[in-house]
Amino acid sequence: MKKLFKIVLNAVPRPLLIRMSYWVRPLLARSMRGSGYTDPIDGRSYRSFLPYGYGKQRDNVLAPGTLSLERHRLLWLFLKQHTNFFNDRLRVLHFAPEQAFYSRFRKMLNLDYTTTDLNSPLADVKADICDLPFEDNSFDVILCNHVLEHIPDDQKAISELYRIMRPGGWGVFQVPQDLGRDETFEDDSITDKAERSRIFGQYDHVRVYGKDYFDRLRKAGFRVSPIHLSKDLPAGKVKEYAINPDELIPYCEKPVTQQ
Repeated sequence: MKKLFKIVLNAVPRPLLIRMSYWVRPLLARSMRGSGYTDPIDGRSYRSFLPYGYGKQRDNVLAPGTLSLERHRLLWLFLKQHTNFFNDRLRVLHFAPEQAFYSRFRKMLNLDYTTTDLNSPLADVKADICDLPFEDNSFDVILCNHVLEHIPDDQKAISELYRIMRPGGWGVFQVPQDLGRDETFEDDSITDKAERSRIFGQYDHVRVYGKDYFDRLRKAGFRVSPIHLSKDLPAGKVKEYAINPDELIPYCEKPVTQQ
């Protein structure tokens, strides 16, 4: 099963994978039931997770039932444990909606939930993140995860996120981040796809974010709190949930009183 899944991941375009996942997920979930690993999103346990990755695949990271990755499970835990996302009435904008979340968030009665992306079949509004068709101060919560590393003018995109978030609102803007690197690296002279994949992690990424990512968010006006959630989890849960023990959640707030 795992070998076949690797072949499919490498051969099938992502939009088609999204559509296929509706009937593939139940088969995967049933065939891999067991104990040892738990997906906190649906609460199901498995004997292992599936491999996933571009080029070099990571073992034991893709949950069969929700198709969640490490970052999705980390975000879910953060939303559950540290925010009002599941309780308060909120107007939410979700960029490039992930399969692991889409149907769950859509069914939540407390959310006025809108999705947006240029290409995703799950997007309600097709839009460019650097030129969004939303009014100022529109959303209580914005989720924009693993998007900014694809955007050449990320500072423009971040300023748009700030513009459309209401004062007092908050968001999570996860990116692939190298915390061993002080400064973000980008070089648009590198055009070979294989070389871009080697340097940036994917051929369609335009930078590798370093520790200064949080300063890029602050430059737009956000108050930023890097949350190291895994260090506060009970012993063994990081492994059981298969999350990255080093990843930081970029929790961003728009001040009520703007400077």
